[in-house]
Amino acid sequence: MVKRLLPKEELIYPDLSYQILGVLFEVQNELGNKYQEKHYQRALAIKLQKLGIPFKKEFMVKVKFADSELGKFFVDFIIDNKLILETKKVWRITHDDIRQVLRYLEATELKLAIIVNFSHRKLEYVRVINPLAKISEA
Repeated sequence: MVKRLLPKEELIYPDLSYQILGVLFEVQNELGNKYQEKHYQRALAIKLQKLGIPFKKEFMVKVKFADSELGKFFVDFIIDNKLILETKKVWRITHDDIRQVLRYLEATELKLAIIVNFSHRKLEYVRVINPLAKISEA
């Protein structure tokens, strides 16, 4: 996977993204890599609430086709109605994880997602941009 670093002014929601990354690193530093995914989610919710960052946890999104509901899925977090935060406790973040989050972005019409993996000593995260969103309005 090729990573391209962008100047801060070209990032989508740079201030919110940096704030969320700070929260992720704090949780990782405090808990390490020995807990289950649900424990990291609970810790993130506590930290976001203490910081006054609005969020929805386990947000249900309906999957639609031709005006019919096909099913639903749950997004780990929607932060400030702007970005998706998807937590993982896996060996590594894969293309399947990215495809999953792209589906979430498309269904919610949000512009940005962050996938985070708490499995290792070093925090792994990937920013995913919705290719269908109008990025210039970030």
